[in-house]
Amino acid sequence: MPTTKLPHDLSRRERQIMDIVYRRGRASVADVLNGLADPPSYSAVRALMRILEEKGYLRHEKEGLRYIYTPIHPRQNAGEAALSRVFQTFFDNSIEKTVAALLNVSDTMLSAEESDRLAQLIEQAKEREEKP
Repeated sequence: MPTTKLPHDLSRRERQIMDIVYRRGRASVADVLNGLADPPSYSAVRALMRILEEKGYLRHEKEGLRYIYTPIHPRQNAGEAALSRVFQTFFDNSIEKTVAALLNVSDTMLSAEESDRLAQLIEQAKEREEKP
């Protein structure tokens, strides 16, 4: 499973902050604070965003008197890196166990299009294995 290596795992609050920044595309500390349920103090959010910057997840630019943060890695790359850690840690590097678990925890049924797309991806993976 190809991944972009990200430097550290995230805490629950750091994941919440990253989710807000990804949804918005860019965010100030005040934007994040307004987007958090049961938010900590402004200074705590600012400190967490600085930590996320040190960990290599965010960058900032100054806009007037405030910092605006943007993600360094595209959301899909960050998701793939996180999934890779879960894949290795909880599913013994088994694609079958991982996909089965994802299908079990989902509240929605696969659409015909999703099912067809998954079948195509499986076929492509089989073809790659057959080539020398």
